[in-house]
Amino acid sequence: MGTNVETRLLGRKVSFTFAEPWLAYWLVILRVTVGWWMLHAGLDKFLAWPFDASWFVGGAAAGTTLGPIVTLFSEGAALSFVNIMVPLGQTLIGLGLVLGALTRLASFFGAMLMTFFYFINGETGGWAHGLVTGELLGLLLFAMFATIGAGRVLGVDAYLAEMDLFKNNARLQWLIG
Repeated sequence: MGTNVETRLLGRKVSFTFAEPWLAYWLVILRVTVGWWMLHAGLDKFLAWPFDASWFVGGAAAGTTLGPIVTLFSEGAALSFVNIMVPLGQTLIGLGLVLGALTRLASFFGAMLMTFFYFINGETGGWAHGLVTGELLGLLLFAMFATIGAGRVLGVDAYLAEMDLFKNNARLQWLIG
C-alpha cells in the first residue's frame, strides 16, 4: 500500500511514492521521542527539586523581545507559579505525546514553551549556535504534531475520537490530534 505524490518544487515536476505504514510508524517514533524529551526534562526538574526558574525569567529574559512578558514572572507568587508550572507542564506535555493523549493540546503548549526558550536563549546567547537550534526544531515538531493529528496513530486520541463526547463537540475535537 502506497501513496503517489506528484507536485512541483521550484518549478520542476517532482513525484515519489511512499509507503503509508512506514509513514505511520515514523510519526509514532517521532511523537514518542519528542514526548520522552519533554517528559525527561520535566521529571529531571522534579527529581532535583526545588526547581528555580528565576535565572531564566529574571536575568536571562531581561532585554530580550519576550522579556517584558517573561520578567513579570520573576518575583513572588508569580515566580512560585512558574517554578511549579514549568516542570509540571513539561511532564504533562511529555506524557501527552508519549501516550498520544490530547496530542494537539500538548503540542500547543509544547510549541509555546519552545517559543519562549528559542527567543530568550537565542537572544541572550547572541544566536551563538546559529538560528537553527534544538528549541526551533522542537517548536517545528510540536507544530507538525498539532497539525497532522499525530495522536490518532497508535495513541489514546484514536479512542477518544470515537467517543460521543468528542464526536459531538467541535471544541473538544480540537484537543485531540
